[in-house]
Formats: sequence, structure tokens, C-alpha cells
Amino acid sequence: ATTKEDAILLPTKHNKKPEPPIMSYPGQFPPGAYPPGYPAAGAYPPQQGYPPQPHGAFPPGAYPPQQGGFPPGSYPPPQQGGFPPGAYPPQQQGYPPQGFPPGAYPPQGGAPGYPGGAPPGAYPPGAPAAGYPGAPGGYPGYPPQAAYPGAPAPGFPGAPPAGAYPGAPAGYGAPAAPYGAPAPGYPGAPAPGYGAPAPGYGATAPGRDPGAFAYGAAAPADLPAHGTVVPYANFNAQEDASVLRKAMKGFGTDEKAIIAVLGHRSTLQRLEIIKAYKGSFGKDLIKDLKSELSGNFEDVVMAMMTDPIQYEAQCLHKAMKGAGTDDTTLIEILCCKTNGELNKIKAAYTELYKRELEGDIYKETSGHFRKLLISILQAIRDDSRVVDAAKARADAEALRAAGVGRIGTDESKFNEVLVTRSFAHLRAVFREYAQMTGSDILRTIEHEMSGSTAKAMKAVVHSVVDRPAYFAERIHKTMHGMGTDEESLMRLIVSRCEVDMVEIKQAYLINYQKTLAKAIADDCKGDFKRVLVALVGE
Repeated sequence: ATTKEDAILLPTKHNKKPEPPIMSYPGQFPPGAYPPGYPAAGAYPPQQGYPPQPHGAFPPGAYPPQQGGFPPGSYPPPQQGGFPPGAYPPQQQGYPPQGFPPGAYPPQGGAPGYPGGAPPGAYPPGAPAAGYPGAPGGYPGYPPQAAYPGAPAPGFPGAPPAGAYPGAPAGYGAPAAPYGAPAPGYPGAPAPGYGAPAPGYGATAPGRDPGAFAYGAAAPADLPAHGTVVPYANFNAQEDASVLRKAMKGFGTDEKAIIAVLGHRSTLQRLEIIKAYKGSFGKDLIKDLKSELSGNFEDVVMAMMTDPIQYEAQCLHKAMKGAGTDDTTLIEILCCKTNGELNKIKAAYTELYKRELEGDIYKETSGHFRKLLISILQAIRDDSRVVDAAKARADAEALRAAGVGRIGTDESKFNEVLVTRSFAHLRAVFREYAQMTGSDILRTIEHEMSGSTAKAMKAVVHSVVDRPAYFAERIHKTMHGMGTDEESLMRLIVSRCEVDMVEIKQAYLINYQKTLAKAIADDCKGDFKRVLVALVGE
């Protein structure tokens, strides 16, 4: 049988203090599919104060009892004003219906019209469609995105009462999906799923096993996303060029004027400003900016004035230049790209440096890490959105046999499956693998591999199931602990602000209980801080 892809979320492993909190990807297995071994006692309480739970899993088919006495395997009765079993809450504006053929691979719980949404009552039988009791409230201080109407309906258990999220605008309720819904109604947004109550999108509650694999809605790499930097509506390249010229002419420099213009224009508009500047004043805008600016502020402005593909090609070259190699930069850029993006980066690299990116990767890396990156650079991932359930089970069994099912690890099989299979297929594989082994694929990778190979394979997995949450974690790491990695922070913000920064901000808010803009303002200074905040939005 064939189907569209299913969306899942995966947890990552707890880090020890003072490491940042590790994101989990909440949701649950359908009844009967939860990995064996979890005790029924010590159930999921409300959001605050998860009691420590033993390492293991709940008994098969046993849904962890909620505080309030719901027996294992049962669902809480609907809240007052709730929706009848099998019914979905009405969406504000709705999504075009997208059905699944009879016998299709079982999709995750969701509202009709969302990718991965199942028809009412289709999966699993008897499970309530909305899944969670309604919870009023909203995100702390996160304004609704007017451009994306139609947010999913409220409701996940344990959500704070109305007013618990300060600054939430009226009518913007807590999201239905446990990870925290993206901007209201963004196209392709997943709908409420089944799942044990968990503290939001990627957040790991105290005492919760971070390796417990869970079903749930996701924001995978092949679904639509939205940037915080969009083309300026009343754009006039000549006027912007004049403002920049005035900001740099005479004694001193008006950095705030420069940020006001460049921080609110798309890359293509900035490139038009470069042409208008030279046409109007006979001067090179890039040279003038370099002469007037300095330090991290100069670096981020130069990055903003560069074509995004060329900028990432430059970052890859810098990561391999000189003594040693910055494996983290190679992973963050290459392991989360589509076939088309990879081909453009390879072409830009060759144009800039007159040599092949693959050749430099081969010289600067080694072992299984080198093999994985070389495989990724071939850009041969299947782009189908249809899943063959039998093939997904076969790949799950192949991964089991290559890892936990043998002494030693066959990294080449992990390489083959993770690099060549479609995103939709891999989500089905990961689900089958969890049911088959009682463990999730991330935990297996951590146990079976090490070093940059493990980091790269985990990045591929995160990109498949929840790319925004992955980049939210990467951004947080640049600012966590002693000092700030300004170069990595700048690269991540500049390269994602026109791609999926709306979703990254929401993931960051839920996982770290702070807006991304506030985190940047607390950790950075001066004009560098101001321009980054302009790129991510308040």
C-alpha cells in the first residue's frame, strides 16, 4: 500500500548541566505500539514537576495514566465543550481536503487537509481526533503572523490557564500539536496528534526519558516554511541607496540607519541596492561599508550583502581552510540540504574557488564521516512523497540488522538509507524501527557510532523529522555557556532568516522559554546585536 508521508518528531538526548536543555519531540505511539518495558507507574503529570521515571518504557498498549486517574490505555473524556469522538475541531479558515486511499500507510493524527492528517477515525481506531483537552492561553509574547491565517485549534493537556503566557494576543490560544504550532495556519502545518502530554515543541520535561521515541506532528524538511526577512513591500532601490550614502558620508557613521535599511530587505533587494548605489554615486557600496564598519557588525553586514548560496559556499571553504577542519560547519550546512540546494552550492563553490567541493571534502575529512558527506554531495535523494509500507519495514529491518542486531555496526547501510531515501519514506522507516526495536533511531546512532559521523547522521535524522527544532538547538548552543560563538550564530541567523526562521523562533520559544530576539539581546552587544534582532524580528 502507498501513502503520503507521515510526520514525526524525535527527541534528542539530555545534556548535563550547564549544557542547554535537549529537545524532545513529543507525541506518542498509537495504542499497542509503545515500546515495551515502560512501567505504568510514574505517569506523566501536568507540565510542571515531572517526577523522575525509570529508564525504560511503558507496557505495550498502556497509555501513561494522567493525573486525575485515567486508567492505562484509556483516553480522558472530552472537556466541556469538547469535540465528539472521531471529530476534529473546526479550523479558522480550513485547509483544502487531502484524503488518503483505503489501505494506505497509517498517517499520524491530524486535522483533515494537513499533510499527514488522517481522516476522522482512520488511525488508530477509537482514538479521539483532537487528542488533548483544550487549553486556553498562547505563546509568551509571540504575535500571530497575519500573513498565515487559520491557526490550528487549541488544546494539549497540562497547558497553563489563560494568562499564563504573558503578552499573548487575544484569541491566540495554545496550539493543538504538543510541540507548539507554527505561525497560525502556515501552509502544510501539522495538526494535533496523539501523545503523552509533554512540555511543548522539543522541550524535555524533568524526569522524562529523552530517548523515548514518540509519534507526533512534525515540521520536516519537505514541508513549507517561512522566513522572518521577506521582500520589503515599498521597495525603492534608489531611495535606499541614498539613505545608505547619507549614513556613511561625512564625519562618523549612522549604523542605525544602515540596519534600518539592510535589516529589512531581502537578499535580492540588497543586491539591487548595490547596483543603484554604484549607478547613483559611482562608488562601490561593499567597499564603502567595509571602510565604515568593523568587527562582528561588519562581518554580518558583509554576509547579508552576499548571495545566500555563495555565502554558504564561502563558509564551507573557510571551514576547511588552514590547519584543522570545522566539522560542525560542514554538518550544519550539508546535512540539511535538498538535492537542488546541494547542486547550487557545489556550482557556487566551483565558480568561487576553481575546484570541486567534493575534492576538498575528500582531502579534509576521513573515515565514515567522509563517506557520508561524499554520499550527500551526490544529491540523489528520492524526492517522492508516497510511502510503500513494505519497503519502509524492510529498511527498518535492515537498519536493525546493521546496528543493534549484530556485533559491530555496518555504517554503510545507515549511510545508504539516510542519504538516498525520501523524507516521507524515512519518517515511516523511523516509526517502523521504533516499533520493531523498542528504541528510536537517534538512540541507536548514539550507541553505535561516535564523533562527527554520529553528529552528521543525527543531523540528517533531525532534518527529516523537524528541521526548525534542529536549528533552534544549534542557535542556542552558540550562545550557551561561557562566551558566544559569534561566527556560528551569524551564519545560522543569516542563512535561515529568509528560509524558516518563523518556525525556528517558535521552536526556540517553547524549548528555552525565551524568545530568540531576547536571547540574542541578552548575549550580544551593540550594532551586532541590533542587526541580528532585526533579522529574526522582535
